[in-house]
Amino acid sequence: MNNFFKDKVVIVTGASSGIGEAIAREFAKNGSLVVLAARSEAKLIQIVDEIKAARGEACYVTTDVSIEEDCKKMVETTVAKYGTIHILVNNAGLSMRAKFDDVDLKVLHRLMDVNFWGTVYCTKYALPYLVANKGSLVGVSSIAGFHGLPGRTGYSASKFALHGFLETLRIENLKNGLHVMIIAVGFTSTEIRKHALTADGSEQGESPRNEKKLKPPVYVAKWVLKGIRKKKRNKLLTWIGRLTALFQRIVPHFVDWAYYIEMSREPRSPLK
Repeated sequence: MNNFFKDKVVIVTGASSGIGEAIAREFAKNGSLVVLAARSEAKLIQIVDEIKAARGEACYVTTDVSIEEDCKKMVETTVAKYGTIHILVNNAGLSMRAKFDDVDLKVLHRLMDVNFWGTVYCTKYALPYLVANKGSLVGVSSIAGFHGLPGRTGYSASKFALHGFLETLRIENLKNGLHVMIIAVGFTSTEIRKHALTADGSEQGESPRNEKKLKPPVYVAKWVLKGIRKKKRNKLLTWIGRLTALFQRIVPHFVDWAYYIEMSREPRSPLK
């Protein structure tokens, strides 16, 4: 990365596992000063210790992004320790799998609280520092933010909301030099499907997909850094995602059926 990220102050939410952990480690490898935020303090401590053992610089702030005061504290702690913020990666996220007919509305509220409002809260308090540094604001998203996915109404709704929020901020800050990137990562081997909420709000417990065949989190992490360095706008990491974005403008009905068939093939699919 030619020292592009050296001494940059970076906050990564949802950093206790999966994509967030990989992103935090990748920034640390490239010389950034990394603040890891998540709910699991024990996991955060372990990751920070490992980063420091590898001669990286990192700290953590225990954070539930669905709580505004936690997000404010996260930003204040970062600024108190490192003086500013150059990059905010809004990665914390929650998924679901249930038909809207069956789902308890508290599930949709929870998805919006984490995926949308978590990004709003973190961004609200970090934005002045990002603008002052002409920094980068990143939203880790999904093809579900470009095209609705059956059985994932709350997830798709939260990602569409996320996209609208970030795209508007991009426009509002055109004169300020703020870089805003939405990255749609595709299916990645993480814990998100095990923790996905079912119709009654309980966790799914196991993944409906073969995790061994999915891309590893480090693959996404490297693309996040590359996208920031190249000031990318929207980045879809999979060819399926790119084809979806193209074909939904040409043959949207075909895309609807393609996703219905794909999701109905999952084990224990709510569409069956």
